[in-house]
Amino acid sequence: MGSGRRTFLKHAGIASATWATGASARADAADRLSVGIIGTGGMGTNHLQLLAARKDIGVAAVCDVDAERLAAAAGHVESATGKRPQATPDLRRVLDDPKIAAVFIATPDHWHAPAALLALAAGKHVYVEKPLCHNVREGRLLVEAVERSGKLLQVGTQSRSSETVRDAIGRVLDGAIGEVLVAKAWNSQRRGSIGKSKPSKPPAQLDFDAWLGPAPQVAYRPNLLHSVWRWWRDFGCGDIGNDGVHDLDVALWGLGVDTHPSTITCLGGKYVFDDDQQFPDTQYAVFEYPRDGKPDGRKKQLVFEQRIWSPYVQEGYENGAAFYGTEGMLVIGHSGGWKLYGPRNALIAERTGPADLAAHHTNFLDAVRGTGQPLNADVAVGHRAAAVVHLANIAARLGRVLRFDPATERVEGDAEADELLGRKYRDGHWATPRHV
Repeated sequence: MGSGRRTFLKHAGIASATWATGASARADAADRLSVGIIGTGGMGTNHLQLLAARKDIGVAAVCDVDAERLAAAAGHVESATGKRPQATPDLRRVLDDPKIAAVFIATPDHWHAPAALLALAAGKHVYVEKPLCHNVREGRLLVEAVERSGKLLQVGTQSRSSETVRDAIGRVLDGAIGEVLVAKAWNSQRRGSIGKSKPSKPPAQLDFDAWLGPAPQVAYRPNLLHSVWRWWRDFGCGDIGNDGVHDLDVALWGLGVDTHPSTITCLGGKYVFDDDQQFPDTQYAVFEYPRDGKPDGRKKQLVFEQRIWSPYVQEGYENGAAFYGTEGMLVIGHSGGWKLYGPRNALIAERTGPADLAAHHTNFLDAVRGTGQPLNADVAVGHRAAAVVHLANIAARLGRVLRFDPATERVEGDAEADELLGRKYRDGHWATPRHV
C-alpha cells in the first residue's frame, strides 16, 4: 500500500468520528435509510466503519462469502449501533429485504457489475466500488440498467466528492490554465511480488464457489485471495483498474471530455515481477479523444503511466494527475493537494487536503433521499473511467493500436480486440448478466 493510501485511511477514520458528532447525529429517526453492505473486506471495511458510525442510516445487512469476515462485520455493526444486522453469504438475501433502500458493493471486480445489475433490478440504489465493471460491455449494461430502473448508482471514486479536488478541477474547467488539451495520470508505488502457486484446497471459512460467482470456474490458489485477485484477468483489472482508475477519473474530469477515446495505444508488460501476475507492472498508455463537434474543436489527449515497482514521486506526487493548458498547468496528488502554475511556471495557487470518503457517502445518500443533489460520480462517469482502463489493458495485451467507435463502443477492424470488450461467464450461473 502506498503512502497516499495510508494517508487516506487515516483521514477516513477522522471523518468517521466527525460524522458521529456532526449534523448526522441529529438526524430524525424517521429519515434513517436502511442499507446493506456486500463485501466486507478491504475497502468494504472502510465503508462499514464509516456507515456504522452515522446516525442517519441503519446498516441492516452485511454479506460476505468469507465466514470470518462476515462475523467480524456483523460484530462491528452490533458494537457500534447496538443492533446486530442480518449476516449472510448470499447477496440475494440482502436484495430480498424490502426495507433496504441502498446497497454498498465492495466485492472483487468480477462481481461489481453482476451484483449491481441484480441490485438495480431488485429496486435498490447502488454504491459500487471502482472500477465500475470488469469489462466495457458490462459498463454499457449498467448504464442501461440505471436508466431502465430509475434508481441511482454512485461509483466509489471518492475524489469526486473531496473538496480539495473539486476546488482544483473547478479552476481547471473555469479556464484558470486556459484550454486544456492534454491530461496525464500516473500510478507509481512499490507493490510486492505475488509469487507463484499451484492449485490447492480453499480455506475452511471461504465459500470459494460463491466467491467465483458467474466468473469462469477455476481452482483455488493461495495467491488469489484476499486482494491478490486483482492481478488475475478473470477477476481483476490490474493496478490500472485498482489505484490507477482514481487518477484517470480525475484526469478525465479536468480534461472535460464526455465521451470515450477513439484511438488507444499502450505499451507495457512485466518488467520487474517474475510471478503469477497477469497484468503489466509497467504501462504507458495514450488515448486520443475526437473533436467535440464544434467548428473549432480540437482533439484532446490523455496519458497514463504506471510503475508499481517504483515508489518515487513525479511532479511532487506518488499518484496523481496533471493538466496542461494553453496558459498554465495544474498538478494534483491523489490524496495530498494540488499546485497551479501560470506563465513562466509561476506558482499561482496551491492547496492541501485528503480524499474524503465520508463526503462521497453523503453525496450518494442525499441523492437517494431525493434532495435534488446530483451524484458526483454517476454511472456515466464510472463507465468512461472504467472504459479507458479496459481499453489500455487490451491494447497492452495485444500489442497494437485500437480504433474505437465511442458511439457503438466497438473496436473497428479488429475482431480479437473487440471480443475482449466482454468476457466469458460460467454456464447457467444465476448472476450472469442478461444480454451478454
